[in-house]
Amino acid sequence: MVFRGKEAEKLLRELGLGGEAESKYHSKKVVVDGIEFDSQHEASRYVQLKMLLRAGEIKDLRRQVRYELIPTQYETFARYGVAGRRLKDGKRCIEKGVDYVADFVYFDNRRGHEVVEDTKGVRTDDYIIKRKLMLYVHGIRIKEI
Repeated sequence: MVFRGKEAEKLLRELGLGGEAESKYHSKKVVVDGIEFDSQHEASRYVQLKMLLRAGEIKDLRRQVRYELIPTQYETFARYGVAGRRLKDGKRCIEKGVDYVADFVYFDNRRGHEVVEDTKGVRTDDYIIKRKLMLYVHGIRIKEI
């Protein structure tokens, strides 16, 4: 049996071992300005970007911006339902869509264009594919920090 996340933390406390369960990539959640970040690296970048925002170097700072890379694909289904499948407007989902969620998006005043940033510790295969799709679908190069 494998325990992850809150289950693992609870079990460790019950066994008197304390501590927190580690995430898959050994990052720890951090709270800054009441916002929970997935890692110290991401939280530090947020603080840097807030300073640039105050200095007027950037504007329109946004977090967790979602970009659609591949839309959900549906199949028309004539009957009223299929066991275990939900229908939407007489169609059933045959493939879920794929999205990329950027850590930060802002407008760089000096360069005169929008920047999409991702704070990366580990470049997974999924991330690399999504990075390539962002360039292909939206013409956006992700700035990796």
